[in-house]
Amino acid sequence: MVREGRGAHPNGTEVDPEHWWTAFEEASSGDLLDGVQALAVGGQQHGMVLLDEADEVVRPALLWNDTRSAQAATDLVSELGGAQAWADRVGVVPLAAITVSKLRWSAEHEPEQVERAATCVLPHDWLTGQIARRLGGGAQGWVTDRGDASGTGYFDAATGDYDRELLRLAVSRDLELPTVLGPHDEAGRTGSGMVLGPGTGDNAAAALGLGLSAGDVVMSLGTSGTAFARHGSPSHDANGEVASYADATGAFLPLVCTLNAARVLTAGAQVLGTDLAGLEELALQAEPGAGGLTLLPYLDGERTPNLPDATGTLSGLTRDNLTPANLARAMVEGMILGVGAGVDSLRREGVEVERVHLIGGAVASRAVREIAADLLGVPVVIPAAGEYVALGAARQAAWTLRGGDLPQWPVPVSAQLEAQPSEQARKVRERYPDLLETVHGR
Repeated sequence: MVREGRGAHPNGTEVDPEHWWTAFEEASSGDLLDGVQALAVGGQQHGMVLLDEADEVVRPALLWNDTRSAQAATDLVSELGGAQAWADRVGVVPLAAITVSKLRWSAEHEPEQVERAATCVLPHDWLTGQIARRLGGGAQGWVTDRGDASGTGYFDAATGDYDRELLRLAVSRDLELPTVLGPHDEAGRTGSGMVLGPGTGDNAAAALGLGLSAGDVVMSLGTSGTAFARHGSPSHDANGEVASYADATGAFLPLVCTLNAARVLTAGAQVLGTDLAGLEELALQAEPGAGGLTLLPYLDGERTPNLPDATGTLSGLTRDNLTPANLARAMVEGMILGVGAGVDSLRREGVEVERVHLIGGAVASRAVREIAADLLGVPVVIPAAGEYVALGAARQAAWTLRGGDLPQWPVPVSAQLEAQPSEQARKVRERYPDLLETVHGR
């Protein structure tokens, strides 16, 4: 790492893509790009960016966390013949987050906007194109990579081809789609000659930045929660829990995503009248299992399992266990078990889980780190703090510039926690799926 910059991103579930350009200018201001020979973009997956024939944005981009397309996803699954048909066809079963579902929602609710659209690109595709155009490289065709394309619901990572029949199922017409580049193909150049890598989705970029090997699983605890691993073959999970994405190296990235992660802790701190540091202190005062309290942390609905209208459930309340410390502990345990269920889903799809890399904003909490090691049952590695999506994009840029083999990329580790299996931890793990079955029949 030589230097880094930051730019703000607005909250919400839809956004004018112009905000991404403003953030890029803010992040790259001053001397940040001095001497830079190559650049690549890691961006949030699934976002729907519709462009007209002049490449102007038709409507604000719908982001992955916009759940208005939940019914559209259900309809698409049914119309193709069920979840297994989608899993067999492209390895991804539509959920509200997936681009194909957003396209169907748009076709049903904003047909005039879809009629205006000529092209559909993803957030990182749009920003890569703008960097080339606005930094003097001139207009070029839209490009993407297989990692981000595999999250659309109309691209088959196993074959490397778009499935245009599924696109037409969503919008009843064809759209232009970006050309899918190889892992280190050049996406263009700026006027100064800076090489642009193909870019990729955020999770594929994080995997690249972490340098994952066989047996490594990443559990990311940011605004959302994800569990993913680099894998040699595609998966076909008809439950829709494990999406068969591609990674940024030419392999695959089976992935589970939840809507509820770090914000569960923020909400818990607010309820308890404290801050995140106070929540951490309280949680560490409680015994494992929080005195019998169990939280299903579906505070914003849920993506995995597919419960967009679900609400959170706190179970096991008694006068004895209803203490601030137990509530704090239940918040932390519930968040970890919610995302940790995704690790179990990866196992079910044949992914080896020998150790878990814990990343994301919530990992700053000692309570999160220590409780995760107990509940996950495998060693937990805490990489040094870093923006691994951005680091992965930087690694891809270096690969695009140099060619040949993927550049070696040492990743410093700040801590490694060995699993401490205990009877209490086992009971906590068992209570969580039991509560999910009781409340939601799953």
